[in-house]
Amino acid sequence: MEYADLSDFLRKRREALQPEDVGMPRGRRRRTPGLRREEVAALASMSADYYSRLEGGRGPQPSVDMLGAIARALRLTLEERDHLFLLAGHGTPPRTTRACHVDPGMLRILDRLHDTPAMLLNRCGEVLAQTPAHVAFAGEQTNFQGMERSEVYRWFAHPETRTLYAEPELTTHSKLLVSMLRTTATIDGPKSYSASLVKALQKLSPEFVEVWDAHEVVVAHSRTKRFKHPVVGDLELYCELIDNRDGQQTLIVFTAEPGSESAEKLQLLGVLGSQAMNSGQGFDRELI
Repeated sequence: MEYADLSDFLRKRREALQPEDVGMPRGRRRRTPGLRREEVAALASMSADYYSRLEGGRGPQPSVDMLGAIARALRLTLEERDHLFLLAGHGTPPRTTRACHVDPGMLRILDRLHDTPAMLLNRCGEVLAQTPAHVAFAGEQTNFQGMERSEVYRWFAHPETRTLYAEPELTTHSKLLVSMLRTTATIDGPKSYSASLVKALQKLSPEFVEVWDAHEVVVAHSRTKRFKHPVVGDLELYCELIDNRDGQQTLIVFTAEPGSESAEKLQLLGVLGSQAMNSGQGFDRELI
């Protein structure tokens, strides 16, 4: 480890961020340039003491998971993340098409949508980040392991988990997920991770095989989605998709018609999400 350089890099990146950059209130008597150490620690879901010792050049070598969480907390670019890994004595993580490092520009948008259900997906359907309101809406989606991280895999491997979706949405969503996976697997090739997802689901789910064999490449779908939430009940939401510039990640935002019953229910979910954030259950997780 390059302790002195690592300490300097972490401090400089922390001081370059403002509370508003990460969706935090500034407060009236703020004198610290940039973020405080404890704020970075909270964003990275680690103890303030651990982060302080690491930035102070005294801590043990951090794991790759810890470094991934710090990279996201500090909104590092891909190049800055690689530099962080090298300073900490690890090789640079492979830049796979799964794109598990969150685009900092997309994360800045998420920071400003804390009271709106929104999530960031990579091309394999893995949730990389959620707003607190989306955690309240759909549950924590970033803590799965292995193939379970892919929504496509969970949808067909565990169909009992589809309870959030109203009945009319089930068939269409199945087709959308398969179409997305087909496009990704075709681009990435037969030896890719997405292709391994296809093979696993073909062995596991007759329903997946049926939809896959229909060979639908582009599935038309309505922007209006209907859900049955366990707390607030029926919701009718608009679904907006925004791709980042290299097409590796997609931001999905759910909104409601202003003044509608669904809009009132979303406001309630926004409050629930804020309570989760205040209790330390934010949307930053230790992903690389």
